[in-house]
Amino acid sequence: MASPATPWPPSGTPPAGPRRHALAAAALGLPVIPLTRGKLPAVRSPHHADPAPVRCTGECGRVGHGIHDATTDPETVLALFAAAPWATGYGIACGRAPHHLIGLDLDVKNGTDSLASLRRLACEHGFTVPRTVTVLTPSGGRHLWLTGPPGRPVPNSAGRLAPGIDVRGSGGYLVGPGSYTTWGVYRLAPGPIRPAPVPGALLRLLVPPPHRAPPRHPDPYAAGHLGPCAPGPDATALIRFVRDSQPGQRNDRLFWAACRAYESGLGADLARDLTDAARSTGLTGREARATIASAARHTLRGRPEQGQQEQGRPEQGGGNSGRRAVRRPL
Repeated sequence: MASPATPWPPSGTPPAGPRRHALAAAALGLPVIPLTRGKLPAVRSPHHADPAPVRCTGECGRVGHGIHDATTDPETVLALFAAAPWATGYGIACGRAPHHLIGLDLDVKNGTDSLASLRRLACEHGFTVPRTVTVLTPSGGRHLWLTGPPGRPVPNSAGRLAPGIDVRGSGGYLVGPGSYTTWGVYRLAPGPIRPAPVPGALLRLLVPPPHRAPPRHPDPYAAGHLGPCAPGPDATALIRFVRDSQPGQRNDRLFWAACRAYESGLGADLARDLTDAARSTGLTGREARATIASAARHTLRGRPEQGQQEQGRPEQGGGNSGRRAVRRPL
C-alpha cells in the first residue's frame, strides 16, 4: 500500500476532521462513505419519500445508497461529505478490490473475551493470529483488519465464528479510525499500517463449504404464502438472518424473517429488533418498517384468529393499516 496523501490518524488524533481521515483511507485504496454519530450511512436515501420501498443500489445515478456509494475517488468522497455535512465519521467498505478487506470485530461486552476465543480457534485449527492493522473501539473492543483473496467473498456474520466475534465481509463496512461516534472515538492502535493476509485456515472458517451453507430461503413473493414456521423459531436466529443479508436480498430476507415472526406470534415483539437489523445492512428505517408491515398483513390476512390477537399490538410503524402503532418494550 502506498503512503497516504494525508497522514493516517494516529491514536492521539482529536475527534475532528472525518473528511480528512476518509480521504487518507481512500488514498490507500480503501472505499469510504460518510457516517453519522450512530455509525449509519450519513447520506439520506434519495428514495426516502417514495410511496413504496425501492430496491436500488445506485442505478438511479444519485447518492444515498449506503455502502454502494463507497469510493476511493477523492472528488466523489468530497461530494459525499458535502451531501452530509453532519457526518462525524466514515465507513470503509469490506470485500472490495484491491484489498478485499475482512474485518474481525472482537467485542468485550457482557464479560466476553473474544480475543481469547480467537486464539483458541487459532490453536484448534492450526493458524497464527497475524499482527495487522488494529482499530480500538470506544467500548474497549478492537477491529482486526485482514486482506482476502479475490473471488472468495467472505459473508458477514454475527457470533457464528465464536461468541463476541462479528465478521465484516462483502456488503459490510468497518468504522474507520478517527471517526467520532455517540460512544466515543475509534482510534488506530500502534503497530502495522498494512492489513495482513488472512490465514488460509481462518479463511476456511469464514467461508463455509457449499454443502454447509445456509439453505436458500423460499421466495415469499413467488410462493404466495409461507409454510408453517418450524417449531420454536429462534428470535436471535431470525435477527441474525436479516443482519447477514447480502446486497440484493435485504428486503426479501427481512420479509421472510418478519413472516416467520408473525406466524409464531412474535411479530410485534420482534419488529423493533428486525428494523434495527435491517438498518445495519443499509436499509432505511422507513423501508424496513414498510417491509415488516407488509409481512404482517401478508401473514395475518389468512389467519383471522391471529389477527384478532394482534389487534391491540400492531407492529412498530405499521404502515397504512389504520391502527395506532403501539411501542412495546423489547
